[in-house]
Amino acid sequence: MFERYRDIQKRRESGDASESGFTLIELLIVIVVLGILAAIVVFSLTGVSGESKQAACTSDAKSVEIAADAYQAHTGNYPASTSVLLGSYLHALPGTGNGYTIGLDQTTDSVQVTIGNTTSDFSDTAGCGAIS
Repeated sequence: MFERYRDIQKRRESGDASESGFTLIELLIVIVVLGILAAIVVFSLTGVSGESKQAACTSDAKSVEIAADAYQAHTGNYPASTSVLLGSYLHALPGTGNGYTIGLDQTTDSVQVTIGNTTSDFSDTAGCGAIS
């Protein structure tokens, strides 16, 4: 037993031992673990985009609804369009680049959300619905 230990020590001291770093198996294990972690991150982030668009739509529609109600309380009439609210009641009009459009309907005094070809009245409980 001690002879084997002495042989190993002699090889180390003489420089015959090959200390090349990691073995192939160690490198493969690290690569597999990193691949698994990357897959977990990718799959957990796939639904975030749609949820964020829904939250932005709900926030925009709620802002327009509050501004329209304030306009109606001030003037006595429901606004004809969102552009009437610009300045005194809204700082900026809601964007249309997120897959939805927000408008006003004077006949029902409501905020309407258009997603694709579907237009519906906005409600606090339902929100905007699915946006792709």
